[in-house]
Amino acid sequence: MIVLASKSASRAAMLAAAGVAFEARPAAIDERALEADMQGARPDQVALALAEAKALAVPDADSPVLGSDSLVVMGDRRFDKPASREQAAEHLRAFSGRTMQLHSAAALARGGEIAWGHAALATLQVRVLSDAFIESYLDAEWPEVGHCVGVFRIEALGVQLFERIEGDQFTVLGMPLLPVLGALRDLGELPA
Repeated sequence: MIVLASKSASRAAMLAAAGVAFEARPAAIDERALEADMQGARPDQVALALAEAKALAVPDADSPVLGSDSLVVMGDRRFDKPASREQAAEHLRAFSGRTMQLHSAAALARGGEIAWGHAALATLQVRVLSDAFIESYLDAEWPEVGHCVGVFRIEALGVQLFERIEGDQFTVLGMPLLPVLGALRDLGELPA
């Protein structure tokens, strides 16, 4: 059994569907402070540092702890989870007709040390979104998408935001699952 240092329903669903036994214990870290300390770092480095911090924030002497994080970048701007429905609409207007980069990272800690880490990239082409679509989308998806960087759940109505997606579905869902499963096999947590 592993510990998932997250309250993400998407990450929990991925692990459950893959047959990984886990216990969810969300990590409490100051993500904005860590990001501020990493000014100038590449987005994949920031995502991985956040995943590592989450994995280390949930101590467990017996089980590996899995931390994961995702961030969205468009040009030079990094987007966090929206703080309000109004900010969610602003983010969607900013994404409209543009390409976003979604960086998803995961890290495994064992005995208070990072044992493994990986960052992956997905590129998502957002279609042109009308104000009417944005409002109807948020009517249906708010407040759930308020917990999602990029203001979408790809497994729900969020799929309607995009024209094209490059990258694996697990990265888009918020965790590079295939490398995580490989690392768990390497650590002896899953059969090889």
